[in-house]
Amino acid sequence: MTLHSSKTVSLIGAVALALLLASCGGTATNEEGHGDESEADHAGEAEGEHAEAEEAKKGEHGGRLLEQGGYAVELAIAEDGTPPKYQAWLYQGDKPLAATAGSVEVRLKRLGDVAENHTLKPQANGSLMASSIVGEPHSFDVEVMAKIDGKDLRWSYPSYEGRTEIAAKVATDAGIRVQPAAPGVVADEHEVQGLLTPVEGRIAKVMARFPGPIRNLRANVGDRVSAGQGLATIESNLSLTSYTAASPISGVVLARAASIGSVANEGMALYEIADLSQLWVDIHVFGADAQHIRPGVPMTVTRMSDGVTAETVLERVLPGTATASQSTVARATIANLDGLWRPGSAVKAKITVAQQDAPLVVPLAALQDFRDWKVVFVRVGDLYEIRAVELGKRDGTRVEILSGIKPGDQVVVEQSYLVKADIEKSGASHDH
Repeated sequence: MTLHSSKTVSLIGAVALALLLASCGGTATNEEGHGDESEADHAGEAEGEHAEAEEAKKGEHGGRLLEQGGYAVELAIAEDGTPPKYQAWLYQGDKPLAATAGSVEVRLKRLGDVAENHTLKPQANGSLMASSIVGEPHSFDVEVMAKIDGKDLRWSYPSYEGRTEIAAKVATDAGIRVQPAAPGVVADEHEVQGLLTPVEGRIAKVMARFPGPIRNLRANVGDRVSAGQGLATIESNLSLTSYTAASPISGVVLARAASIGSVANEGMALYEIADLSQLWVDIHVFGADAQHIRPGVPMTVTRMSDGVTAETVLERVLPGTATASQSTVARATIANLDGLWRPGSAVKAKITVAQQDAPLVVPLAALQDFRDWKVVFVRVGDLYEIRAVELGKRDGTRVEILSGIKPGDQVVVEQSYLVKADIEKSGASHDH
């Protein structure tokens, strides 16, 4: 349950889901056995096509043994060093038959009513083999159609793996959220460090015009002042009259260099005022990354104190390098209307140097590891199932999906780890 992801994986959350599933009917499903029917016994559908067995009977090749009317088909998915394909062997009683003695077709219905057919043909090794590949996950309702010695045979059974059922309310309470897979943009991003500094030309000093004792001071460091506001009263030694020294700009008092009763010299700086409504972000770019940094690219600046971000555009790359770090310095401007961006503070910055359209993307938070695959979880109704995916380009938040899902699939983007945990709890069978 992780695109817009919850950033922490909580054991409490997993336990809570388990409790919710136990109390509200969420169930994980795996292979439930196989049904068999014969002409001699049609006591009901449950005795034929959909009969459940505690465990599927195995043939001599390790496949599922389907028996009916004195004949049998052993069905398996061949996976040893080859793409997975259906393979079958024919029997009359316990006696193996030649592959040419019959025909086998396997019809699959996957989650979402996606149908696929596999026709098996005789092989030189005595088995029948399909030429079509059985894609992952091997999770479907299976219908086997066979003809042996002119006799029509049929079996159906569920074969589920990587699938679980979670009621809608349980999923909502657990924070599981889905969104449709769709086209998107993958960015080439660089993360760098930066430093906030006042904008040059937005710092001014309040000066003494004539020498004389300072009779009054009306502002302290950190105070906000307005342009024209009187900040100091000085008694001129020349005219023996008092005059007021006013702030030339609106801003914040950065420094006060005077005290009441002291003598101000002509041209002495009494205050330093800065307009901090905008600040420079000077970022340091190292090595080969500097080749990709150009003015005009988007940049996201993050305040380390509280994680607040600001969007801006890189304005210029400064000539030369920073002496101490031997880095290239690039500069952007951010608004600081709340006054919480403070000069001298270190910040994080993410620079987007390029953006590429991708036919299908999901948030990184949707990805999980399952067996040897990278997977996402697709929801159909109350059912959730793995989809092994091939990944393409990625950035800090999104990843391109090359195969495994299609546009519109409802992918779990938040709390996906809870879905994974529930599937793993079921012991996700790989027996076919």
